[in-house]
Amino acid sequence: MLFTSNKSRPQTPSGGPRLQLPLLPLRDVVVFPHMVVPLFVGREKSIKALEHAMTLDKSIFLCTQKEAKVDEPQEQDIHTTGTIGVVLQLLRLPDGTVKALVEGRNRGRIDSFISTQDFFYVEVESMVEPEENTLETEALVRSLNSTFEAYAKINKKIPAEVIATVASNKNPSQLCDAMISHLSLKLEDRQTLLSLVSPIARMETLYELMRSEIEVLQIEQRIKNRVKKQMEKTQKEYYLNEQMRAIQKEMGDTDDIKNEINELEERAKKRRLTKEAHEKLRHEIKKLKMMSPMSAEATVVRNYIDWILALPWHEKTRSNLNIERAEKILDEDHFGLEKPKERILEYLAVQSLVKRNKGPILCLVGPPGVGKTSLARSIARALGRNFVRLSLGGVRDEAEIRGHRRTYIGAMPGKIIQSLKKAKTSNPVFCLDEVDKMSTDFRGDPSAALLEVLDPEQNCRFGDHYLDLDYDLSEVMFITTANSLHTIPGPLKDRMEIIRIPGYTEDEKLNIAKNFLIKKQVTANGLSPERVDLSDAAVLTAIRRYTSEAGVRGLEREIASICRKLARELVRSNDQGSSTKLKVSGKNIGQYLGIPKFRYGKAEEEDEVGLVTGLAWTEVGGEILTTEVLVMPGKGNLILTGKLGDVMKESARAALSYVRSISVKLGLDPDFYRKQDIHIHLPEGAIPKDGPSAGITLVTGLVSALTRRKARRDVAMTGEVTLRGRVLPIGGLKEKVMAAHRGELKTLIIPQENEKDLKEIPDRILKAFTILCVKQVDEVLLNALVIDPEAPLFLPAPSEARELPEPIIVSPAVNPAVDNPGLDA
Repeated sequence: MLFTSNKSRPQTPSGGPRLQLPLLPLRDVVVFPHMVVPLFVGREKSIKALEHAMTLDKSIFLCTQKEAKVDEPQEQDIHTTGTIGVVLQLLRLPDGTVKALVEGRNRGRIDSFISTQDFFYVEVESMVEPEENTLETEALVRSLNSTFEAYAKINKKIPAEVIATVASNKNPSQLCDAMISHLSLKLEDRQTLLSLVSPIARMETLYELMRSEIEVLQIEQRIKNRVKKQMEKTQKEYYLNEQMRAIQKEMGDTDDIKNEINELEERAKKRRLTKEAHEKLRHEIKKLKMMSPMSAEATVVRNYIDWILALPWHEKTRSNLNIERAEKILDEDHFGLEKPKERILEYLAVQSLVKRNKGPILCLVGPPGVGKTSLARSIARALGRNFVRLSLGGVRDEAEIRGHRRTYIGAMPGKIIQSLKKAKTSNPVFCLDEVDKMSTDFRGDPSAALLEVLDPEQNCRFGDHYLDLDYDLSEVMFITTANSLHTIPGPLKDRMEIIRIPGYTEDEKLNIAKNFLIKKQVTANGLSPERVDLSDAAVLTAIRRYTSEAGVRGLEREIASICRKLARELVRSNDQGSSTKLKVSGKNIGQYLGIPKFRYGKAEEEDEVGLVTGLAWTEVGGEILTTEVLVMPGKGNLILTGKLGDVMKESARAALSYVRSISVKLGLDPDFYRKQDIHIHLPEGAIPKDGPSAGITLVTGLVSALTRRKARRDVAMTGEVTLRGRVLPIGGLKEKVMAAHRGELKTLIIPQENEKDLKEIPDRILKAFTILCVKQVDEVLLNALVIDPEAPLFLPAPSEARELPEPIIVSPAVNPAVDNPGLDA
């Protein structure tokens, strides 16, 4: 189809003229204005209508039949709306038909039929299009151009020059009529567009039809691409399979596949499996026989069969039930850690009395470097079982625990089943490391999947998604490790037996270094143990001035550094064969480790007003926490500095309230707080400090500053205070007592309810102190402040605090209240 130029004909007056024209009924085609169309005419009436038009001014009315199958249409079979056109060329063909080239000029509507004898002769009213040059018209023109361009890109049958020609039309009516001829529209839709006189209504209808056509073309394209890919894949697989069969036939390898399946059947008969696993394995081998060996599904089935055959269903290691031997192995590998060792020996004792006992699920909680993972390995050695470790740090996918379903490509069992395959037994010691560092995302919650693994009542029928079989985990001894408990979900925590491993004391670190670390690093660095002399003073200096940790990793690194420098001296002096001792003492350790990295807490040199010594618990041990209180003229403000946490700030406010309540008893003006500002500061402001045990320290500092009485420099204290002056118990007493011992303090004030915890502290440490167990703050003040006998602090004075000269030594304690990387005051 060809287009005439876009130059518009002059518009007829409003209402349009009436013309008498011959009618040419059209079948399966709608002619629009400004469109040049070749027509092949064979019906006698239509030929006569064309001949009559040629005798006049060549004008003719082109109108579409309602039904194309009707050969002799009547008036009711012809649409009333058509196009007034001009016959440009008429050519008679040898077969009697006529080829006519016609051009549409403008729309028209049949007003009446004048004659229907030889041909249809009708009176036509010319339809005048209204002028609609508005912003809406401009927007519709742009939308039509962009949509037509998108249609042309998908259709790929419209040349680029046609797109440019259509877009160059400025007249909205001509633009619509030009686009319609290139669209695959139904005859009814074309007739509807011809009947619309308003350009805006025509553009809106055309836009909707074009969008619908674009969606249909996109769906067709997707279907074609999908079918094409599937056909290519099927043909490729068929071709390759046929080639493989031909090659196997030539090489005589067709029996290898049968032999492989026979081998799998033999292995299945010999393996001791559960009844469910036997049935599943038999079914999968039968399925494998019926598959093409080159198919992708055959590989999946073969991998599944291999996993079932490789798992230890009933293979077990006989446990070592000799308690004395197990205790000796645990003591060889680890110094201290009495509670975990005691629990393992209890388990062995029960195992020796009963034939079957479910494996315990222990959770070792403690700071980094205290030996949690290595303790689990030692437990496996003591029991004589295989050891397997799985790190859960950063695991966020439930499938890591329970496995992937076999519907996925590359599906595998979960880490639990994979680890048991490595262990090769069904009762190993299984260490789940960093159980507190799992995370959650849209793929599921791995901690929820662990609930079944770590529940003794459920793990006898553990279901892995990949295996789709029940696996018995009840005889596995699970040991989990964590640095803190608050990140472990409650239901998971409830399934485990919590064993706390606190940080090592100085004495314990010294013994670990002497018995384990020094020997290990001396050998690792190529030195002779007989030639290296690392004194206790040097190790203590390394512990105090070069490390600040709960465990011994940092200490091991410092010892390794000393050994490397000793090795360098030995090689440089060319003295490898000599027997001279290489001595490192507390005085020359700086030559090997450099400038000390940490300060070492010591008691104050003299008694001062408002300067009180408190005690703090940290993850790396106990610390001396000096508290300073300063009173100055002001308006009653309480200033707190030193990066204090919310709990400690509340303790300071409670301490001030208590001091105000006893101000008369202390001889202070009841309104002292209105005229003075009180500043409480805890040095080392960059370190966060928080915890519920600084109350009596703050009260003592406030009373010392307000009454101008000096605080004793050799007294350290710890305990929380209530608004009524009662002293509450605290945690981490062992670590705090060790810090006071390091600081060479002489008197220690603790809550009376913590008297029972003194049993956990070594006897030689307790003998260095005068320990006062108090119930009321009054007792603290009387023993912590320097009091002139002639100027008593209280009237009447409270009863003196009770002194405990020889506390009983018991096992270590843990702070249950605070898990904070800073200081627990």
